[in-house]
Amino acid sequence: MSADTQERTLLLVDPDHDYLDWATKHLEADDVRILRCDNADNALKVCQKTNVELVIADIAIQPFDGIQLLTQLRASNPDILVILTAGFPGTPQIINATQQGAHDIIRKESLTFELRSVVESAWQVIENRRSAGEHKQTVPETTGRLQVIGVSRAFQDVFKTVGRVARTDAPVLIYGESGTGKELVANAIHEYSPRRGKEMVALNCGAIPDNLLESELFGHEKGSFTGAAARRQGRFEQCDGGTLFLDEIGDMPLPVQVKLLRVLQEGTFSRVGGNETLSSDVRIVAATNKNLAEEVQAGRFREDLYYRLNVVELNLPPLRERKEDIPLLAEFFLRKITRKNGMARLRLSGEAIALLQSHHWPGNVRELENTMARAAALATSDVLLGDDIPLGRSLQKQADVRTILGQLLASAPEDTDIPEWINKRLIDYALEVSEGDISKAAKTLNTDKSFFSKKD
Repeated sequence: MSADTQERTLLLVDPDHDYLDWATKHLEADDVRILRCDNADNALKVCQKTNVELVIADIAIQPFDGIQLLTQLRASNPDILVILTAGFPGTPQIINATQQGAHDIIRKESLTFELRSVVESAWQVIENRRSAGEHKQTVPETTGRLQVIGVSRAFQDVFKTVGRVARTDAPVLIYGESGTGKELVANAIHEYSPRRGKEMVALNCGAIPDNLLESELFGHEKGSFTGAAARRQGRFEQCDGGTLFLDEIGDMPLPVQVKLLRVLQEGTFSRVGGNETLSSDVRIVAATNKNLAEEVQAGRFREDLYYRLNVVELNLPPLRERKEDIPLLAEFFLRKITRKNGMARLRLSGEAIALLQSHHWPGNVRELENTMARAAALATSDVLLGDDIPLGRSLQKQADVRTILGQLLASAPEDTDIPEWINKRLIDYALEVSEGDISKAAKTLNTDKSFFSKKD
């Protein structure tokens, strides 16, 4: 170590001495002093006596867990960085750890590949603080209960972001395919925010007729339109002080977008048919499965509103990109279904799990939950085999493709993007059509509707 290099101190905390030996060797460097202990009490004592800058601790340590150690360490030294390790960290652990200020949470099976890079990132943060003299603020403790399952890296990264943004009032825009859990993530943001004592109200902008959406959001006065027999509060009044979740925000008509923008800018609005100016303190979380940047370019979404909503962007991975979560989710849904209906416990065989993980899941988590419900209803044994899993129908024959797509075409609203409409309906009905068939249909839909009446 050169004379002008400042020594850095790292503390390893884990009950597994073999792991401590490996990590010590894996992370050794000329300018790093590595200390180690096997329980939380000793870790606190070491940090009280020594200027430890970085701690890597197992969540499952004793006599109290790694999150409690994190809280106590940062209460006495807000500058200390803590990396937590765990076998299978649950969503509440990830959010709580992030809100308590954990630098990162790593699954133990990933340590060989990720530990060094995460530690280098932590050292860089420490070096930046030394240069700028910055101090990271402690995060107030929160409590919340969520039934969100996910151990995949992609999904855990989402909830690390949730842990960081929940404590602010910044608008959040959640992207994800239908059925990926956008509303659950919105609930997590609210549940772990200072607004959790107030109401969270959800509104699906695509499920309400355009002429009624403004009234749903802002309320209306008596007699303001046909059927308005009495004054009615809108969602903004209902969740004052809380969170408003606007699902399918990309389907909001332009006139309503203008009024929503005013609320976001000024915090004021008027009921439909009224002159009174009202105010409401609401945190907005929006979600869509459309690309809003493309909608802005097409003139279907206001650019100024897009930038107001897209302060923090969250992209939810589809289920096919988090296959390691499928067995956990399937087991969770089975337990939930059997307990609700007073049924005997059901288990998944290895064959069934392999089948579930090989499926494409166009309907994502929603499709998986429905699949488990059907499997439970039709189960003849307490162990589900591959043949007991009723996956969505696969439309193999071209005749079936024409029939289904023809029915969807007939039901499509006017002035609709037909290929987008069809793809959305296929997801809703958990039907699978090959990309080739969809591509062929999309090219011929608007110019050759006789495609659907052709014979094989």
